[in-house]
Amino acid sequence: MSSPTATPARSLTLQRFLDGVERAGNALPNPATLFALLAVVVVVLSGLLHAVGVSVTNPATQKVVTVINLFSIEGLHRMILEATRNFLAYPPLGISLMCLLGIGIAEYSGLMGAMLRLVVLASPRKLITPMVIFAAVMSNAGSEVGYVLLTPLAAALYHALGRHPLLGLAAAFAGVSGGYSANLLVGSVDVLLAGLTEAAAHIVDPGYKVAATANYYFMVVSAFVITAAGTWVTEKIVAPRLGDYRGDAPREELKPLSAAEKRGLWAATAITVALTAVVLWGVLPKDGFLIDPTRPDFKDSIFMRGLVTFIFLYGLLPGIAYGVAAGTIKSDHSIADGMAKTMRSMASFIVLAFFAAQFISYFNWTNLGIITAVSGAGFIQKLGLQDMPILLMIAVLIFASIVNILISSASAKWALLAPVFVPMFMILGYSPELVQGAFRVGDSVTNIITPLMSYFPLILTFIHKYDPKAGIGTLIATMLPYSIAFMIVWTIVLIGWITLGLPMGPGAPLYLAN
Repeated sequence: MSSPTATPARSLTLQRFLDGVERAGNALPNPATLFALLAVVVVVLSGLLHAVGVSVTNPATQKVVTVINLFSIEGLHRMILEATRNFLAYPPLGISLMCLLGIGIAEYSGLMGAMLRLVVLASPRKLITPMVIFAAVMSNAGSEVGYVLLTPLAAALYHALGRHPLLGLAAAFAGVSGGYSANLLVGSVDVLLAGLTEAAAHIVDPGYKVAATANYYFMVVSAFVITAAGTWVTEKIVAPRLGDYRGDAPREELKPLSAAEKRGLWAATAITVALTAVVLWGVLPKDGFLIDPTRPDFKDSIFMRGLVTFIFLYGLLPGIAYGVAAGTIKSDHSIADGMAKTMRSMASFIVLAFFAAQFISYFNWTNLGIITAVSGAGFIQKLGLQDMPILLMIAVLIFASIVNILISSASAKWALLAPVFVPMFMILGYSPELVQGAFRVGDSVTNIITPLMSYFPLILTFIHKYDPKAGIGTLIATMLPYSIAFMIVWTIVLIGWITLGLPMGPGAPLYLAN
């Protein structure tokens, strides 16, 4: 029998480190207060940096970018006049509230609880974690659906299993956000990034084409790697640290479904099938009523562009059908009450979103993110690693992961960095597809630990349902092991990929032809 001391010693050291991270993070002010303070810091910092003349040349436009001074009369006027617009334009706000109106009915009627018990009773418990993480990775093809739907659902699922609900939330959040670029399907982000990469490649070769499948092979393999790594971290690191749940949030009892619940599930299934048939009728024909004649591709269809509305409908209509059939919804008053109950639970998120929206807007206005990104890219150019592809790509990966903490939008970062990195590496003989792949790894792994990520406040709101005292430190300490593990395993995969000379996707080699 092996000695039990070595592994527990390492585990204890890690737990102490994560506990320290959590204490430090939770010692910070309330998240809403923190974002308000950060907004003030940005305003003051913009004034100081503007005064000393900090600037860079934007590689995309070749124009000089200076720090915009918000610590001025003009800045004050802008902050006053655009505060409402900042709040209403905050990306997760409308999306989250609208989706949860529909999902709230599914929860209020009992549909969510019945489905959870059905899944738990029918699934081997050992497969729950990989199933959740893989589903979370795949949910990225549906834009924000993973954040809004899957993370709270996974928390409820683990709670129903008698495990810590934050363990399920962490597993889902890790897959949705930390595994953002891994998938078996080509999604909108693939199209968007490929377009930016192609535009940057034209600086060197005006005829170069970059397909949406530029990183497809790499991302398919990554989906399984992230699932495996996320499962290991969940069960070996996060689960022991969280321990047993001792909160008072109610959970679904794992009792067999009653006749009324089964009747409700059949009704919900019938409505779901009918709604799906309507969607297919609208998107499958070339002239379908959910196809935009000016943009006939499925990715640009009314269905994909209006996915939030359909998430709302897929929660609302089956929820009502279940409630009517099961007897849990008696009238339209019940439906309105269910929606109101959901909105009450989102009150803290709305408060947090207001201050987060102001901070992110101020940060973007000042150009501090752009200046940081371009300055860092210039540093990588000076490293002198022209003939070392592995080290070069690791440098791109690490740099993208750091910049991701400041600029969470993948497209915004790549719009800045692609005109620097892609032409530079093309001149050295490296393909744009390889550079894009390295960037996407770095862009994903730190999503789950940066408060600047748009959905970070929403995840905090979901946590508060089970632990009202949890703060930013709780979430960062819980997610940090995933971030580190994903960084390590994804870097190893990238190194192996380059060493074996495998194409990143169909017609996407690692190196340019001489």
